[in-house]
Amino acid sequence: MDQPIMNEASATRADETATPTTRASWRDYYNLAKPRMIMTNLITAFGGFWVASKWSIDWFDLAFMLIGSGLIMGSGCVFNNVLDREHDQKMERTKKRAIPTGKIPLSGAIVYGTALGIAGLAALYFLVNPLTALLGIVGHIAYVIIYTYWLKPTSTWSTSVGGISGAVPPVIGYCAVTNAVDLGAILLFGLMFFWQPPHFWALGIRKRDEYQKAGYKVLPVVKGVLRTKWQMVPYLIALYPTTVLLYTLDYVGIVFLIGGLALLTIWTWQCLKGFAAKDDNKWSMGAFKYSLYYLVFVFLLMVADTPHLPA
Repeated sequence: MDQPIMNEASATRADETATPTTRASWRDYYNLAKPRMIMTNLITAFGGFWVASKWSIDWFDLAFMLIGSGLIMGSGCVFNNVLDREHDQKMERTKKRAIPTGKIPLSGAIVYGTALGIAGLAALYFLVNPLTALLGIVGHIAYVIIYTYWLKPTSTWSTSVGGISGAVPPVIGYCAVTNAVDLGAILLFGLMFFWQPPHFWALGIRKRDEYQKAGYKVLPVVKGVLRTKWQMVPYLIALYPTTVLLYTLDYVGIVFLIGGLALLTIWTWQCLKGFAAKDDNKWSMGAFKYSLYYLVFVFLLMVADTPHLPA
């Protein structure tokens, strides 16, 4: 490791400087769980469930899969904020979060994150199936321990390895139906896993000065913008066979294949334009925003074009 995330003295300094200005409201706790990130991941979990169900939907399982997954994701996001609190004070876009400002005390955030995690795991284990709870634990550990605590402040591998956590939600949705990790689950995992590095690195290029100031070892900071642009390409390429295999193995239909490849080609072109971009900040923000559109529309296509079960 190049550096620990923080030692006891630095943690104490961070907590001492976080003097609350007003009392925390329910909205502060709500935002601490990063609801927009949860919503994006729940879209992928919903897609995984729908693909496995093939339009034969158990609405009870779907509802509790989404509730349990959302609670576990919220727990991971809370602990992400807890561990990032010192770094967040140094970044313009994060310094006004509830923990750095002291509106939510550290002890309160830990209790809140723990309660969300326990409730989510209980919902998945008892109301869906134990496999989904196990996958929830895997995703939580990958996000909180491996990504946030270990790799994010120490290694450029944080984005690639951290992609494991973001690739788990569609697998949870899928396994809520199948209760097994099969090829369909692996392909859904791959779709999300390959999507994440180009998505995050586009934002990383735009915010590289802030990440550097905060002490994060993200790829654009350590290896530079050009290297990051090249690093995005293999992940984009890997999405093409993943998309095709979902169709050829009959998990989705021809509409998804055509639409998914078209969306991916546009995104690939959007990223490749970065090599000729005169303004990296403007280009990277455009690539980042398109990556979100790509994800949402790909999963909408997936749901709409899932084959029905034979009558």
